[in-house]
Amino acid sequence: MTTRIAVFGLVTSNLSASLDFYRALGVPVPETADDAPHVEAELPGGLRLAWDTQETMRSFAPEWQPGHGGGFGVAFACDSPAEVDRVYAELTAAGRPGELPPWDAVWGQRYATVLDPDGNSVDLFAPLPGAADA
Repeated sequence: MTTRIAVFGLVTSNLSASLDFYRALGVPVPETADDAPHVEAELPGGLRLAWDTQETMRSFAPEWQPGHGGGFGVAFACDSPAEVDRVYAELTAAGRPGELPPWDAVWGQRYATVLDPDGNSVDLFAPLPGAADA
């Protein structure tokens, strides 16, 4: 048997805020999902992004506590360096915290980081002109 990644899951303290954040990044989350205890959105390529509330986790694991590790990080590819700048500006103008403003990374990408409502790092990136396979 070969395993394969199928779902990335987030546990959130504020489901509605988290869903709104990821909708702003283009994740196809139904508007009717904000009050559900569990939500999934299918991403291009067949992967799914899923959300559970802390209450949902405790419904089947009463002792569950949020992790204390490095947290969850996800990166969104943008079509161009200008799109990285635009998306970062739109998210931060809407009150979402920026962690790292757009910059030209040494590995050949325009890169930026914002935080989702639960403090998880969300990177935005695009290849810089002339960068090979960044």
